[in-house]
Amino acid sequence: MSKKEKVRVGIIGCGGIAFGKHMPSLSKLDNVEMVAFCDLIEERAQKATKQYGTKNSLVCTDYRRLLEDKKIDVVHVCTPNKSHSEITVAALEAGKYVMCEKPIAKNVEGAKAMLEAAKRIGKKLTIGYQNRYRADSLYLKQICQRGDLGEIYFAKAHAIRRRAVPTWGVFLNEEEQGGGPLIDIGTHALDLTLWMMNNYKPKYVVGNIYKKLSQTKNAANAWGSWDPKKFTVEDSAFGFVTMENGATIILEASWALNILQEGEAITTLCGTKGGADMWDGLRINGEEFGKLYTKKVATDAKGVAFYDATKDNPADLEAKMWIDAVVNNKEPLVKPEEAFVVSQILEAIYESAKTGKPVYFE
Repeated sequence: MSKKEKVRVGIIGCGGIAFGKHMPSLSKLDNVEMVAFCDLIEERAQKATKQYGTKNSLVCTDYRRLLEDKKIDVVHVCTPNKSHSEITVAALEAGKYVMCEKPIAKNVEGAKAMLEAAKRIGKKLTIGYQNRYRADSLYLKQICQRGDLGEIYFAKAHAIRRRAVPTWGVFLNEEEQGGGPLIDIGTHALDLTLWMMNNYKPKYVVGNIYKKLSQTKNAANAWGSWDPKKFTVEDSAFGFVTMENGATIILEASWALNILQEGEAITTLCGTKGGADMWDGLRINGEEFGKLYTKKVATDAKGVAFYDATKDNPADLEAKMWIDAVVNNKEPLVKPEEAFVVSQILEAIYESAKTGKPVYFE
């Protein structure tokens, strides 16, 4: 598309993630205008167009109507997991570039359909893993790419909350989401870990899920007590992943767990030359001249007057780099093939927990 023209974006799904991340970040880009808003609840779409739209923005409740508009270049899919695949495939077939919220889809079957559509039609598709765009993540990626850690053969993907169950929307609905904390926040931690390792070849997975605290009445919770009757997904999930090259990844995801060490969308990496973790800021560890060392990396530039090295927050940088990929025909930072492997592993954990057996990849 012409670099002189503004990129015209349509938003499908005007709920929390659209208002919390996508629309505010897109609104900061001079070369973008949001021209269409779709939501099953029309009032949400109307609210979005008043806040972020143009004078003639389209407001609708059927995403097909939005996709019929040939003036729209890019579509952001911000709906529950269940409809990611259907809407994304339709958007690609309508000739749109697509940013879809994480995870890529509710299940592997849906994710595969998205990959095939993007490849067949030749339009860019990316997935909303904004934690890759954090300053600590981008720094650590460079460390890994340079080989400072050597071969990364053991890693942990952390997504642990003590009591922070999302009680709004459809987060607790298995039919809509496909699962609970594993598919919601575990997906971020796993994406980050696989990306750092640059390893997307799983061999087999063993997993367990738990529904131990979900039925607690009047539970302590960051967003108020949940309704046990509506809590149909797991409250915790744990996976053990063995990669084809022998590397091991342990994935831990929970919205409610009796534990004091909390942290989500963070990774621990252990390599032949050194290690890294994100538990207390970004820490790199290793051995030099017969001594062990720990290096703490300052990625926030605190204390420097009148200067903020991290003025691009992750969501803003995600939107900026995505639109740049569209305008300048670049590969997006988050490739759909990578997001597909994340979903393959998540689904395998659920399957292993259900059957009590390891799940092997062909």
